[in-house]
Amino acid sequence: MVSKRTRRYLVALALTFIAVTASDRAHVMESSESKESFDSSEEIKCAIVLGNDMYSSNGLNTGFNYELLHQFAKTAGRDLTVVTAHKGENYLDSLREGKVDIAVIPPSEAESHDELMVSIKTGDHSVWAVRKGNPNDIMAINSWISYYEKTPEYSDAMERFFNAYEPHAKSGSSHISPYDSLIKEYARTLGWDWRMLAAVIYQESRFSINSYSGKGAAGLMQVLPSTAEYYGIHDLTDPEENIKAGTMHLARLQKMFKGEDMDEKEKVLFTLASYNAGEGRIADCRNLASARGLDHNRWEEVVQVIPEMRLDSILKEECIKFGKFQGHETINYVDSILELYNTFCTICPA
Repeated sequence: MVSKRTRRYLVALALTFIAVTASDRAHVMESSESKESFDSSEEIKCAIVLGNDMYSSNGLNTGFNYELLHQFAKTAGRDLTVVTAHKGENYLDSLREGKVDIAVIPPSEAESHDELMVSIKTGDHSVWAVRKGNPNDIMAINSWISYYEKTPEYSDAMERFFNAYEPHAKSGSSHISPYDSLIKEYARTLGWDWRMLAAVIYQESRFSINSYSGKGAAGLMQVLPSTAEYYGIHDLTDPEENIKAGTMHLARLQKMFKGEDMDEKEKVLFTLASYNAGEGRIADCRNLASARGLDHNRWEEVVQVIPEMRLDSILKEECIKFGKFQGHETINYVDSILELYNTFCTICPA
């Protein structure tokens, strides 16, 4: 357990750090990136153990700490590996055993683990924990946090991650998500309005990087590991890597409709449906629409045959390759994204 004397020293260090001038802070930053902290390792290994904050009232705390950890490692001149804990995983044993250097945990969790040393708070809902007996590590962390929270970058991160993203309750905002710049960059590769891609990401994850499904889909765009591997992406926690994998997949799906006689809006609708249900299922629906004399290039007409796709009799149709398809989720998915897109256009007209 850390002694009261040590705790007083760390608090005094943090308070002193806040009070120093900008030039002095630069000097402290140099020393806090010191090669003495984190056992002089080339890589800092971190685990964020805050749970799935997809519907959290505390904001997007995992994404916030993910960003701070990268800034911390950049200052220290170290490589960084970050994992996020899923349900039932806490990584504190890994921290105690030295397999993890920093674990980001709720302050309430820290109170029940005397064998850990914890930082001052990051935001209002988390602290960084290190193993007991590593005072250099916790001093480096506290010094850096005390410095960084005075910067414009920290204020910007607080605004982006803790401003509640409830689209139906917002108006006149200058941004939609913490990741607007990335979304704009990758939307251009699709030829999409960036607010449409933002709507997809909100629908998939509520902008939470640690969202995951029972089927293994992960991150902002709920990408399956097998899909990510197909596109050469390996870190689905990383916001940019996840958006890159998701938009590469959207681009491939969209390309399937390139030679079809449909307008750009219809291409987007069929691409969204394929992203949710899989291209094979949507191809079956389009084939059945054609067989029933409907326009297979218009989403609203294809939707008309989906009730028939739920029947056993559909298995006798030669044009059906993938069996029955309930379709409720996919119809709601496309409708929800269109509604979100319209809302985002109101929120952020530019």
